[in-house]
Amino acid sequence: MFYNWGLSLINLAFVGYLISGLFYLLVTWIKRDLFGKAAYWTAVLSFGFHTIAITLRAVAAGRLPFATMYEFVLLFSWGVVMIYLFVQARFKVPLLGMLVLPLALILLAYSSVLSQEIRPLMPALQSNWLQFHVLTAIISYGSFGVSFAVAIIYLLRDELAKVIHGMPTLAVLEKMLYRSIAFGFPLLTLVLITGAVWAEQVWGRWWSWDPKETWALITWIIYAVYLHARFAQGWRGKKAAWMAIVGFLAVLFTLFGVTIFMSGLHSYG
Repeated sequence: MFYNWGLSLINLAFVGYLISGLFYLLVTWIKRDLFGKAAYWTAVLSFGFHTIAITLRAVAAGRLPFATMYEFVLLFSWGVVMIYLFVQARFKVPLLGMLVLPLALILLAYSSVLSQEIRPLMPALQSNWLQFHVLTAIISYGSFGVSFAVAIIYLLRDELAKVIHGMPTLAVLEKMLYRSIAFGFPLLTLVLITGAVWAEQVWGRWWSWDPKETWALITWIIYAVYLHARFAQGWRGKKAAWMAIVGFLAVLFTLFGVTIFMSGLHSYG
């Protein structure tokens, strides 16, 4: 019963995110606050459906839902929307919704072709460290997903400003980009630390150069370089935006590319 309700709510969330994105599209054409409010609160309602669906999945499975690729994609899309809602409430940039919500839609569409079977948790996954590891990863990757969308807007701002009224300034976009990455980076650091502690408990070693471990480290290095260059070299503008894009592509490869193209200890079913 919980399983079927969860699937129905995911479908409702998908439709809601789609409607919200269309409302944001209307905002760019017709400058009406009403459309902007409708878009935001439709996204909030859809996020509520999404949250309840994940909760029902957890109840049906009798555990936190992170054991399969399907479950992780649900969590990843949830994390992206959660961070987006906070950023949008603070900065109110309608165009951001037109980029972030399609990302959530793509992830949910991808989840629909994955196996939705509920599987028991393997002994190696029954760890509080792993639960904290996954939680920090979801929030961190959600932040980087938002920074990716902001970076695209930054790079295209001058062209978009010719057809879209009320575009945020480059300074505002720069602030959004930095804050999204600055929030996600410490959490990504915790992802590596908690993952190492969990690995030592399960496999008896802190680090094994597993492909997913290696790419998580590469991702961490990319964002570390961004933050270092921003403070030490004064990096701003397009270079910083491109770095945010490269960083999120590394995130996607860590999550999906490694699982699809490489085998390792972290492969999802």
